[in-house]
Amino acid sequence: MAVVLSVSGSPSATSRTGRLLRHLDARLAAQGHEVLPLDVRTIPAEALLGADFKHPAIVEATELFARADGVVIGTPVYKASYSGVLKALLDLLPQYALSGKTVLPLATGGTTAHVLAIDYALRPVLSSMGAAHVVQGWFTLDKQIVSGDDGLAIAPEAAEALGLVVDQFSAALARPAVLAAAS
Repeated sequence: MAVVLSVSGSPSATSRTGRLLRHLDARLAAQGHEVLPLDVRTIPAEALLGADFKHPAIVEATELFARADGVVIGTPVYKASYSGVLKALLDLLPQYALSGKTVLPLATGGTTAHVLAIDYALRPVLSSMGAAHVVQGWFTLDKQIVSGDDGLAIAPEAAEALGLVVDQFSAALARPAVLAAAS
């Protein structure tokens, strides 16, 4: 199956976005994909903000993007856009770092007023970076993601929708291999 890079663009260690991504990573792994998690917040700030392309953490992140067949990008929405740490990383990647890749954009936020952030802020950047296919993304309200001692709980309507978009992403990852085998 495919190698999937799962990128959390949240600056917080206790982020709902990050926990949601790790939850979805398990679904992708159960479908047979190799999932590589990347929390942008773990990349040193001086490397991100100083645009240190040669910093080992930036080099490693760039290599992870190159290795991946597909990329899941999750971000909290701040001021109707994706997070600053995610922007800082995307700015340091090669122009066509997503070339030939299938990408699933996901966002979390406190209000439905931010639901279009995926289509108006994140999708254009992903497309400009050469993504072969940006599948339908999903916005999840913060209140639909609850963490407890027994793990992560997602509101049923959000869980169903997220399951669908992850399954569609997984199916889209399989299509290039099927097409290549047919030629």
